[in-house]
Amino acid sequence: MTTVKSIEDFDPKLQKLCRDSIEARNMSYSPYSQFKVGAALQCSDGSVIKGCNVENASYGLAICAERTALVKAVSEGKQDFTCIAISADLKEEFVGPCGACRQFLAEFHPEIPIYLVRLDGKVQVTSLKYLLPDAFTPKKMDFDFHH
Repeated sequence: MTTVKSIEDFDPKLQKLCRDSIEARNMSYSPYSQFKVGAALQCSDGSVIKGCNVENASYGLAICAERTALVKAVSEGKQDFTCIAISADLKEEFVGPCGACRQFLAEFHPEIPIYLVRLDGKVQVTSLKYLLPDAFTPKKMDFDFHH
């Protein structure tokens, strides 16, 4: 299920998260596609980790904003996330995470709330459970990696 709201309809903390994703988008390195994406990942300790997409002349080596934020967070010892805001500009369209980012998010929070932010201030509220139903996650594995 998804709903559309204005940034101003959210509590101040979520407003800031949405605006942080736009700020992160401004840092994008996207000389090939010109498609800037930003992400702001809310951690359970209240901190926010931002990420942007980073392209490469070898196209397959590009990394998405969502995975950048997750990798930064994990490298800082954070693995418990409460929500993520993702911003991009496709005019009237909302831009959700790609399949790889959905799977990456599912590793840590298979039902994470997702706020898709447009530059005009509209936000589509959704969740990973909706975008990637019945995701493959560590919780679904029935074997022990340590034995």
